[in-house]
Amino acid sequence: MAGTMGGHAMTNMLVTRPEPDCQSTLARLQALEIPAQAAAVMVRKTLDVSLPPPDGFTAMVLTSTNAIRSLDERGVLANYLQLPVFAVGDRTAREAEAVGFRRVSSAAGALQDLVNAMAIARLPGPVFHPTGRYSAGDLAQAVAPLGIMVVTARIYDMVAVDSLPEDIMAALKDGRITEVLSYSRRTAEIFAQLTKSLDQTQKSRLAMLCLSEAVAEPLLENHFNRISLADRPDEDAMMALALAVAREQTGS
Repeated sequence: MAGTMGGHAMTNMLVTRPEPDCQSTLARLQALEIPAQAAAVMVRKTLDVSLPPPDGFTAMVLTSTNAIRSLDERGVLANYLQLPVFAVGDRTAREAEAVGFRRVSSAAGALQDLVNAMAIARLPGPVFHPTGRYSAGDLAQAVAPLGIMVVTARIYDMVAVDSLPEDIMAALKDGRITEVLSYSRRTAEIFAQLTKSLDQTQKSRLAMLCLSEAVAEPLLENHFNRISLADRPDEDAMMALALAVAREQTGS
């Protein structure tokens, strides 16, 4: 919990990601000996949409591990395992391999990197893109100039929670939580809505650690002005940022 270390203020971070990613990040922070708490601001809900058969697709594109989990919950994952996978980043690629996809390539963690990888591959036919109801970028539009057709299935929804737990709100207001980790633009938007009762002094005291500029934008719009950006849009870079901020806070 928050306290002092060697006479310096001690950091206490809040992780706002949906589960199970929230607990995964929490475990990594704890391994780095960074005090942290979890309060997911969204819950994943698998949707009962119709899904195309795998025949005719030259590849599957995965922009989130949530798509893998939702296909698994629907009991249809095995139908697609023979397709090559283009994953947006290493973490999504690792999860794809873990569930049985055999041909997996990873982009560097951003949509444009994924588009570049698909361009280099010169895909001869359409690709299947299972994704969420809200997408950070439009893959179909991004690859249209390449002549690649994308069949999109919005297989899950990330539903915002109604409120943050009372103890979390109290800790945000009195300064016991000193940093907040934000991994997606929508997570940041929801967090900003859920914390409208914070006054400007309380907002200014919070350091917001963001995956990218796009994630930071809704926080800046809502007057959170202490923003730090990860060097790259991935978990390792976020952990490096968290460690740097924690060391700065504790003076170690």
